[in-house]
Amino acid sequence: MIDTSKGINQREKERGIDMRVGYIRVSTVEQHEDRQVKDLTENAEVSKVFIDKLSGKDTNRPQLNAMIDYVREGDTVVVSEYSRLARSTRDLIDIIETLQNKGVTVISMKEKLDTSTPQGEFMLTVFAGIATLERKLMLQRQREGIAIAKANGKYKGRQSKQKPEEWENLKAMYMSRQITVSDIAKRCDVSRPIVYKWLKETPAGAPAGTPEET
Repeated sequence: MIDTSKGINQREKERGIDMRVGYIRVSTVEQHEDRQVKDLTENAEVSKVFIDKLSGKDTNRPQLNAMIDYVREGDTVVVSEYSRLARSTRDLIDIIETLQNKGVTVISMKEKLDTSTPQGEFMLTVFAGIATLERKLMLQRQREGIAIAKANGKYKGRQSKQKPEEWENLKAMYMSRQITVSDIAKRCDVSRPIVYKWLKETPAGAPAGTPEET
């Protein structure tokens, strides 16, 4: 993080001074952030700059998280362009919404967009629509791929949990009320609904009067 506050410190921030904070991301350690730093400090007059040297595909970035934690209501986050925040439209919308929920404005210098303006709000609506479209297209391609795999006999779907070798012993202990469904679930590392499914598949079924148990 680079501090360019010229006397504005954390104590002053806590008194309620609104701040302009810059965020920079470069994809690799070989790439230099100098141009972005100069652009944000000289043209956007930011007081602090948070810098990540990571891919935009990963939203769990140390300095991105630090920036989101740092800003307060009334602050402004400035980026050279929206792609610095995220590569995917969905991730971009999620990050901006997180900041907006804190009362923080986001400005992109390249796109000349400000989320506090009607034009900025409109563009966010457009971005959200694009994100929804991307998601639907991805699901459609996934369904088409499954259909093709099924037609070629290559799709097996989600594999169901198999009963353990000791199932008959566990079932007998359950029938004699020595153990509960929860006990079996823990031993087999499965959920209780799966254990109930196994019991239904068993001819003897569950013992009469078995409580819904804990």
